[in-house]
Amino acid sequence: METNMTDWLYPDAVVESDWLAAHLDDPDLRIYECTTYLRYTDHDPNLPYIVESGRADFETRHVKGAAYIDLQNELSNPDSPYRFTLPEYGDLANRFAKKGVGDDTRLILYSRGGNQWATRIWWMLRSVGFDNAAILNGGWEKWDTEDRPTESGTREYPPTSLTANPRPELFVGKDEVMAAIDDAGTCTLNALSSDLHSGENPRYGRAGRVPGSVNVPALSLSNPSDKTFLPLEEVQQTFDGVGIRRDQRVINYCGGGIAATLDAFLLHQLGYENLTVYDDSMSQWATDESLPIETD
Repeated sequence: METNMTDWLYPDAVVESDWLAAHLDDPDLRIYECTTYLRYTDHDPNLPYIVESGRADFETRHVKGAAYIDLQNELSNPDSPYRFTLPEYGDLANRFAKKGVGDDTRLILYSRGGNQWATRIWWMLRSVGFDNAAILNGGWEKWDTEDRPTESGTREYPPTSLTANPRPELFVGKDEVMAAIDDAGTCTLNALSSDLHSGENPRYGRAGRVPGSVNVPALSLSNPSDKTFLPLEEVQQTFDGVGIRRDQRVINYCGGGIAATLDAFLLHQLGYENLTVYDDSMSQWATDESLPIETD
């Protein structure tokens, strides 16, 4: 089931598979697969998951013309104790430029197993001031099911230059999250599964959530069959159901700042304007004993 393109507030930020199939040869188009896999351990709070690159699956078969972006190894801060911490903005812009992202390019982002890896890259691009990127609705699953053009092997786009115009307000750290607790003007939104939100599953160390936060699991916002986003009316009802108001600032978080970007992307498409992502999320919060936590 496809989301009607006319529903999108920012239609340039989403493309359907038929559009991409018709534009594969556009000279200024850059297509990137963004897949990363998390292999959950659920028995060691010091190692909640093992990160596995999606490069092997990409090289086996991918959207024709696509290159691969390795989030952890190419776009994350190697000096951080957490897996996917954002680099400094100038550094991040340079890393994107090395992958072929330039001021005049048009980007299409997709991933496997859900759109959250693509939305993470999309949010990172926005944070350095780059707005000409779109999510392939349904990602690899829909493209493959429809028997669209694919290829195997590797591909790299030539390096270019990208001007950094940082938007630091798109990411926050633990201090800003702490300050937002009990602030009626802020909604803290957890994109993790309900068992992690409630505290039933202690994957990240201390079980539970940021106090006062509400829960809309990112995986609940896409169709399980073809990974397309749910109709925006349904998404709006879901956000309304947990009490998110348009006059609030929304701090999106999850385990490591990945799933949170899918919630943030859809809030953006619904016209919520004051949105940010807690970058290190529960990977940091649950392991810092000085920070408060709550469970059901």
